[in-house]
Amino acid sequence: MDVFIRFCLGGRDPQAPETRQRCGTLSGGIGIGLNLLLFLGKLLAGIATASIAVMADAFNNLSDAASSVVTLVGFRLSGQEADGEHPFGHGRMEYLAGLVVAMLILLVGVELVQSSVQKILRPEPVVFSTLPAVILAVSVAVKLWMFWFNRGLSRLIGSAALAATAADSLSDAAGTGILLLGLLAGRFFALPLDGWLGLAVALFILRTGWEAARDTVDPLLGRPMDRELAADIDRIVLGHDNILGIHDLVYHDYGPGRAMMSLHAEVPADGDFLELHDVIDHIERELKARHHVETCIHMDPVVRDGRTEALREQVADIVRGVDPVLTIHDFRITAGPIHTNLLFDVVVPYGFRLSDSQLRSALAEGIKGLSDRYFPVIQVDHSYVAEQKAP
Repeated sequence: MDVFIRFCLGGRDPQAPETRQRCGTLSGGIGIGLNLLLFLGKLLAGIATASIAVMADAFNNLSDAASSVVTLVGFRLSGQEADGEHPFGHGRMEYLAGLVVAMLILLVGVELVQSSVQKILRPEPVVFSTLPAVILAVSVAVKLWMFWFNRGLSRLIGSAALAATAADSLSDAAGTGILLLGLLAGRFFALPLDGWLGLAVALFILRTGWEAARDTVDPLLGRPMDRELAADIDRIVLGHDNILGIHDLVYHDYGPGRAMMSLHAEVPADGDFLELHDVIDHIERELKARHHVETCIHMDPVVRDGRTEALREQVADIVRGVDPVLTIHDFRITAGPIHTNLLFDVVVPYGFRLSDSQLRSALAEGIKGLSDRYFPVIQVDHSYVAEQKAP
């Protein structure tokens, strides 16, 4: 499957906007054709067997064809160039297309619940026939292929819309498989299973629609930056000479392949300004080439004398003593005749057990133990990178 997908892409960069549009067009076109064929086959099978569940599954395939149209249009729109009204491009249209697909899945699930409940209350015998059973078996195989194909595309280009399409195909395969089992059961046992099986399919479809909606809404609302991407950016930035540290990494997602990012790079305070600026420009170009992201880097001059480094380590120990997950950056000293200001930022996870004011008080108390002359000026920050999940 991977070989076939890469053949379809023709060796293009998976993260390039034109490649994403090609993948969306390919998925949408295949989905429209196959789902229309499955709709006609299942409709005939449902009429032949007098099965409401099979006919409902047929109309589910019709809605899948409509979903494929939405996917196709969404990728076409997302591939448009930026303009005066949309200077960041139209990449989020892909997320909106995925959301529409999820809503259609939920709508089909609700309709199927209603028809299945009616069938449970007023059961009718299901007529077994070999041809409809074969049609359903072929449908399962086709939907499994569509699941593997769309999942492969979604993983290759990182598309939530294609992931939703893959999930829909898998739910269809499972639902049709349940219907096929019910048809076979009706052949050998006189049990009114049609309505109950239809209800089981409906609940499965509703779950799939909910998960697909959640996965497409998250990037629209704004989700944290991927940890692996953040780690690779750290590696690239810190791999250059005269870059001492990195913090305040913020990632703005305007659609797949269309992102902007800002970060603070710590540089020696006594370094050559023009040389450091050239290094920063080179890093921005490198990040653009590797991750297709426009980057704006702010240079933070850092003093690395013995006294500053010693105090920084002492304060870092105090911060870790409050909680090991806390980190500091932008540490600097401004000395006065009466007291010395210790200025730094502390990064805390969301949902931290202490409020910002409680944390400042705890850290101030610890720093006071170093010397009464030290006056901490603390800025509390929150990370925009996805947090490490507990094992």
